[in-house]
Amino acid sequence: MHCPFCSHFESKVTDSRSAVEQNAIRRRRECLHCQKRFTTFEIIDLTIQVRKRDGTYEDFQPSKLIQGLDAACRHSRVSHEQVQALVASIIADLMESQVREIKTTDLGAIVMKRLRELDPIAFIRFACVYQRFKNTEELMDELQKVTEPSI
Repeated sequence: MHCPFCSHFESKVTDSRSAVEQNAIRRRRECLHCQKRFTTFEIIDLTIQVRKRDGTYEDFQPSKLIQGLDAACRHSRVSHEQVQALVASIIADLMESQVREIKTTDLGAIVMKRLRELDPIAFIRFACVYQRFKNTEELMDELQKVTEPSI
């Protein structure tokens, strides 16, 4: 790390704090040459590539997932905070398994499994958009699965 004041390459860390909302660590540093202090942010690389149905790739955007889940959970007992926690949990699991690329179908399956446990109505609303049911029979089959007691 070069000092922004004198460009010296050595500094010491005087304080470190997590910046959770930014997925970063804030470090307060002191240059060993000019003794001036400056702050750096080390950002955690959370880049996951999503392979879309048409074969193209895009960066995973938690905000898009939150937006879709918020729409599915609107007028249900699932709060926005629960949606954010669900997305954070999914991201944590993906990061823990060191996934760098995921298909939309696999991501959707993970989301639907978690959402099904959280709220069956929100699950069906999300599934209607995600699975693109071709007819009412497909929708009814999914409804039947949701209403069956799990063993």
